[in-house]
Amino acid sequence: MLQRDFTATGPNQKWAGDITYVATQEGWLYLAVLVDLYSRRIVGWAMGGRVTTALPHTALTMAVQQRQVEGGLLHHSDRGSQYAAQDYQQQLTVRGIQCSMSRPGNCWDNAVVESFFASLKTELIYRRRFWTRQEAQTAIFAYIEGFYNQRRRHSTLGYLSPVEFERQASLVDKGVH
Repeated sequence: MLQRDFTATGPNQKWAGDITYVATQEGWLYLAVLVDLYSRRIVGWAMGGRVTTALPHTALTMAVQQRQVEGGLLHHSDRGSQYAAQDYQQQLTVRGIQCSMSRPGNCWDNAVVESFFASLKTELIYRRRFWTRQEAQTAIFAYIEGFYNQRRRHSTLGYLSPVEFERQASLVDKGVH
C-alpha cells in the first residue's frame, strides 16, 4: 500500500518498521524500530536477545503511547514473521492502524528504515566492539534518543534534525513565524 511513497504531510500518517541485528561478544542483539516518515523520527524502538513478536510489539506500544495515535495511520514493514504474526496484526487492527507490507525480498520497499539502519551501523555499530548486549543497548539508546532524533541532520528535512523539523512544523501550524 505504501508504494514507496515515503512522504507524509504531517506526523503519524505513515510509519515504517523493521528489525536489525547487532553483534556483541555475548551474541546477537536485535533492534526493532518504527520511523515516522514525516520527520524521520524514531518513534518506537525495542531491543532484545531474541527475535520474537514481542520485539516489534514493544516498539509499537512505545510509539503509540508516545505519539498518542488513535487510528488513520499506515504502518509499513517487511513480511517478516514478527510483523505478519496474528497477534501483531491484531494490535494494528485494534488501534485502527492500516497494515502495508513490502513485496517479498524487496528491501527498496522499506528504504527509509534501511537507511536508518545503515546510518546507525556506520556511525555507531561498526566503530566499536560491544562486549555485552547491555553495553550495546546503552549505546544504541544514546544514539537514537540523544543524537539521531535530537541532532542528526537530514537532507530530506532541509538539514534539520527530526525533533527540530517537527518543532518548526508545529510552530508553522500554530501560525508562529
